[in-house]
Amino acid sequence: MSSRNDIPLFPLNTVLFPGGVLPLRIFETRYLDMISECLREGTGFGVCAIRSGSEVGGAAECWPVGTLATVADFDRGEDELLHILAKGERRFRIVEQSVASNRLLRAHIAWLDDEPDSALPDNRQPLVKLLQQLLKRAGEPFAGLEPQWHSIAWVAGRLTELLPFAISDKQRLLEMDDPRQRLETLYRELLAEELGS
Repeated sequence: MSSRNDIPLFPLNTVLFPGGVLPLRIFETRYLDMISECLREGTGFGVCAIRSGSEVGGAAECWPVGTLATVADFDRGEDELLHILAKGERRFRIVEQSVASNRLLRAHIAWLDDEPDSALPDNRQPLVKLLQQLLKRAGEPFAGLEPQWHSIAWVAGRLTELLPFAISDKQRLLEMDDPRQRLETLYRELLAEELGS
């Protein structure tokens, strides 16, 4: 995993957490070049949710906190596009960013401290059942994740990635440093009514 403080950014309409996976189809030249560089140098790229703009075309404006992703697998699909499986590694905050001549965003970043994890409390065990259903419904590659049902950080991260919340809500959860706070916010503000609590 890269620990460099200068990384390329991949702005997307999604939020990736550490421990998560993200299948991507790459077709723009700037991102094909980015993935080639990452594979050649054994480095990663930053996945950042888009605040304004789009995934294709001009450089998008990103939210300030994202997750470093590394390429876990890749192949050329039947559609002739490059298919990669990215894995979320570590959160970071963008300090400064620039746009290269090929419109690829690069950022100088500050790594965010690893979050203190703890065991999922008994009163939040219904979230495990919900997550199991979501992972099964999502299929591969999500269903192939090695589960950590006891981990607050892992359960909260996967639920946030898979549930159809607004990007702004997902981003707010990503920016929280405490997994317990993230889980409680997820439960009380976004899920309590659905779970009948």
